[in-house]
Amino acid sequence: MFGFIERIIGSAGYPGIALLMLLENVLPPLPSELIMPMAGFVAASGQLNLAGVIVAGTLGSVVGALPWYYLGKVLGRERLKQWAGRHGRWLTIGARDVDRANAWFEKHCGKAVFFGRLVPAVRTLISVPAGLFGMSLRRFLTYTTLGGALWTTALACAGYSLNDNYQQVSHWLDPATNAIVAGIVLVYLYRVATWRRDRGTREEARTAQ
Repeated sequence: MFGFIERIIGSAGYPGIALLMLLENVLPPLPSELIMPMAGFVAASGQLNLAGVIVAGTLGSVVGALPWYYLGKVLGRERLKQWAGRHGRWLTIGARDVDRANAWFEKHCGKAVFFGRLVPAVRTLISVPAGLFGMSLRRFLTYTTLGGALWTTALACAGYSLNDNYQQVSHWLDPATNAIVAGIVLVYLYRVATWRRDRGTREEARTAQ
């Protein structure tokens, strides 16, 4: 993987970095935790400019988030509610849960997208509810750009400062990434195992009392 990323950055420069970061949002086997430190290392060697590396990485990250945003737009809240009514166990949500999630996202959408872009394994997924619950494209691009710029800057600067030891960045972040993914999977399996179709009805009845 390092060899592939190194060849792309070495041969294509800034466009290669942007392309890799775009693909990182679509192809999980291409993690930004490897791409941006490598780009920072190349900048430290004098072949590229660090500011240009950060701009290219941020641009690719933002463009790569758009397909998932529009997927959420196409899916839409009403269609998700229909799916939740039919396949609630596997989605682990009911129709009422969709409305609650929509209300929460309307209140916290900016913070959710910004901080979501800083969390491995969540960086891509946060784009879907942004489109799903109607976050405007302008706001989405603003918070995605801010979060993406902070993430790419941190990784590129780490690779720049570590020089030949830039691979250490992936060693630091890999355990955290794996733990987050494992946590998401475990929570999902728990929710599937404990799902009850009448949960929303019982919760609503308790609230009414």
